[in-house]
Amino acid sequence: MSNFKNVEPLQDFNWEEFENGSTVGTSREELQKAYDETLNKVADHQVVEGTVTHVDKKEVIVNIGYKSDGIIAASEFRYNPELKVGDVVEVYVENQEDKKGQLVLSHKKARLSKSWERVNAALDNKEVIQGYIKCRTKGGMIVDVFGIEAFLPGSQIDVHPIRDYDVFVGKTMEFKVVKINQEFRNVVVSHKALIEAELEAQKKEIISKLEKGQILEGTVKNITSYGVFVDLGGVDGLIHITDLSWGRVSDPHEVVALDQKINVVILDFDDEKKRIALGLKQLTPHPWDALDSELKVGDHVKGKVVVIADYGAFVEIAPGVEGLIHVSEMSWSQHLRSAQEFMHVGDEVEAVILTLDRDERKMSLGIKQLKEDPWEAIETKYPVGSKHTAKVRNFTNFGIFVELEEGVDGLIHISDLSWTKKVKHPSEFTQQGAEIEVVVLEIDKENRRLSLGHKQLEDNPWDTYETLYTPGSVHTGKITEMMDKGAVITLNEGGEGFATPKHLVKEDGTQAQLGEELDFKVIEFVKDTKRIILSHSRTFEEGKEEAKPAARKKTAAKKNESAPVINNVAASTTLGDLGALAELKAKMEKGE
Repeated sequence: MSNFKNVEPLQDFNWEEFENGSTVGTSREELQKAYDETLNKVADHQVVEGTVTHVDKKEVIVNIGYKSDGIIAASEFRYNPELKVGDVVEVYVENQEDKKGQLVLSHKKARLSKSWERVNAALDNKEVIQGYIKCRTKGGMIVDVFGIEAFLPGSQIDVHPIRDYDVFVGKTMEFKVVKINQEFRNVVVSHKALIEAELEAQKKEIISKLEKGQILEGTVKNITSYGVFVDLGGVDGLIHITDLSWGRVSDPHEVVALDQKINVVILDFDDEKKRIALGLKQLTPHPWDALDSELKVGDHVKGKVVVIADYGAFVEIAPGVEGLIHVSEMSWSQHLRSAQEFMHVGDEVEAVILTLDRDERKMSLGIKQLKEDPWEAIETKYPVGSKHTAKVRNFTNFGIFVELEEGVDGLIHISDLSWTKKVKHPSEFTQQGAEIEVVVLEIDKENRRLSLGHKQLEDNPWDTYETLYTPGSVHTGKITEMMDKGAVITLNEGGEGFATPKHLVKEDGTQAQLGEELDFKVIEFVKDTKRIILSHSRTFEEGKEEAKPAARKKTAAKKNESAPVINNVAASTTLGDLGALAELKAKMEKGE
């Protein structure tokens, strides 16, 4: 016991407090004050720094040196997937103590309070920042940057066109701030800007090595209606649709697919090498060079119609080898029609080679040559005097053009339509598309035209009329047409005659009218001009011609009887008296 010192007991020691756990000699208020001083001074709605003490999928626990730790939802840290225990983060004090006595913190609000400054600094310093792609929006994506919702345009996601935007949603990527609207606090970011600098260096290296005729491997980047864009490793080139294949291509998708790796040849580029023209078909021999050397004019070939126009059709007889069938070589008919009447795109046709130019790589074809030319044996099939049925094609003022068969046309002159009827225009006689009986009158083989007649199918009635309508003979007819110069009379025995107005006066002095049926005397008959001149008046006037002079005298006598009597010398002077007066006057003038 010698090792122990004598210790005097405290006279004012409070054993009761000691038993209750209180510090001896210190008041509760003093202890509370001392405890509080060991903690950070925090206030609600304040931004402070804290240390991460725990991280899991749902929450992050942060110690800010307060009497309790704060819990923050892990979603507020999704922009930073690398977050770990020990990291110092900024937090916003929502509430020092909620109903459960829990410290409530927010990392998102802490970031928002300083994010605007950070975003502006990132723009000024061209800083690379991280952001979380939240969702799609019109024209691009919404990105969480420091808690601010920034806009990422679709064109700024990558250097390549994006076909599926959804694959980027939920990803954390690096961005550059490219634009800020201070008034509306809008922020625009770009991922493309990060990789463009690197690609620009690659691009310069590739461009510096470009040469015409060089073959490179590229990736199909975009397909349009006019061609295909190929990525050559940071440099884009265009294969025009005409350089995809030696054959005709209606849609580039028929030849290549997106993201396909293909070999291309450099055809051309501008001085700055910004526009590069590429070729795909040039990597294979031209089909004309592989065309059968034995192929010659007159040979028959088969192919498919690939293009059609009014003037003709292009037929592909081998990939990249085409021949033109002009519309005039589709039918022996001289009536040029549209090529669409004979064939359509996709039709398989057989044709004859008409011309072949291997140097110019041109070929003309014909299909009418597969049939015999109808004019070769025209005299045999359509001899003069033979009768046929033809189809009316069209009219002119002087006649009707008809078709006897495809390639064989003829003309019926207006004068050869009828023996008796005066046809003013052929459309009065028939109509287009109608059938008409004809007789071959003449063959013009050189000009491939036949002269035809219709009236010749019947005997010439004028041979009969010549003996029937002799001058002076009387016939019954009906007035069928009235004109200023006279009337047309259809005679009951056939044919038509003409009478002038003075020959249409009836016995009672009135004029004959349209539709009246009367007797007419033939005044004149001319067979060559087919003219019959008639008169109704002559049928009753000629019997009274001898009595006409007496009638005139009698009329004159009646006029004298009724003439007034003039009682003066001059009025009653006779011709003899007038002679004596003239003689007397002459003597007086001579002074006799």
